[in-house]
Amino acid sequence: MSTSSTRYRFAQFRVLVLSLCVLSVLCVKAFSQDFKSVHDGVEYAELTREISGKQVKMNLLRLDLKKVRLDVHHAADMAVGLETTSSIALRQGAFAAINAGFFRIDKSEYGGESAEALMIDRRLFSNSINRRVALGISNRDRSTEVKIGHVALFFGLSDDSLHITNRLFVNAEPIPGALMVYTTEFGSMTPKNEKRQNVIVRPASRDRNRSSIEIGAVGGNTIIPKDGFVISLEPESPVGIEILATLKKSKKLTGGPFFLVDDEEFVKHNPEDLIAGVPQLIKNSKIDITWEQEKASKSFVETRHPRTAVAKLKDGKFLMITVDGRSEDSAGIDLYDLAKLLLEFGATDAMNLDGGGSTTMFLDGKVVNKPSDPTGERKVGDAILVTLRKPKRN
Repeated sequence: MSTSSTRYRFAQFRVLVLSLCVLSVLCVKAFSQDFKSVHDGVEYAELTREISGKQVKMNLLRLDLKKVRLDVHHAADMAVGLETTSSIALRQGAFAAINAGFFRIDKSEYGGESAEALMIDRRLFSNSINRRVALGISNRDRSTEVKIGHVALFFGLSDDSLHITNRLFVNAEPIPGALMVYTTEFGSMTPKNEKRQNVIVRPASRDRNRSSIEIGAVGGNTIIPKDGFVISLEPESPVGIEILATLKKSKKLTGGPFFLVDDEEFVKHNPEDLIAGVPQLIKNSKIDITWEQEKASKSFVETRHPRTAVAKLKDGKFLMITVDGRSEDSAGIDLYDLAKLLLEFGATDAMNLDGGGSTTMFLDGKVVNKPSDPTGERKVGDAILVTLRKPKRN
């Protein structure tokens, strides 16, 4: 190949790269022009796009985390129960909110139970099952920090002779053969179960040199102490026999949230709130949809649905997005197209939250998207709320 031919092809390549860069800048600039400021540090946009041949409507909030704070709240501030996103926001005095994690949707006493990891104010509401992607939130004095990564979150029990994490399930319907833990986030009483024995634990503390452990009778339910928790077990099961024997010898038993993570930076981030979704969409500015790792289904990823998602942006801001679907006005979106869209908007890391009929965005006293349920806004398990950060006094 001649030198002149090589130079010509290199020049063509440079033109192509420059064209792509210009196109990318123009797309981001056009996208930015769609936003309007609704509060200090809060920008809102309504967009309609043709995506994969169909019209799609979406609502977006772009947030300056130095001007606002983020908080996760569960329906009725309990580990079980259902409430609309707008109701949670109004009750907590938030001006904006989106629905958040996946949850149990039925009319039983466990309706609203989180399907994955949920921690609020460092209190564990629900533990991890499938090590799914999660959003960690830390509200510092001058800004809010967010981290997106895969995390396993358990209720850990430990003292000199005991260390248990992954065999414990928190604030959920009793699982045959498993150890259950109930905290006051579940309610005032444990569920009634004739096969189970409840152990009341009050951990060692400054005021209590050793832990207090009360082993109750088999069957019935138990009052959950405000200064402790209840372990529910099947006394004849292998794990039940082992734990009962160990508990009787325990002197300084403690319990609380326990992390197992792929990314050590997630623990260093020390989140106060944590909400899981499924799956990851973008990592380090590249599309990386980890649906197989997170035990989601291929059809869930590839089918058009209403969607809710969050993303960290290159400029340090935080993006909340809802995409409407299941209507003539908006066809919904699959997760591959959603990831491409978020990448276009400048996302460095992004994750999918609960969608379908749950997809809701609340802003300034009203729901601004169009939920897909015929009855309107659906009751959900939890929501991510946005409030204005109070300025620091000098």
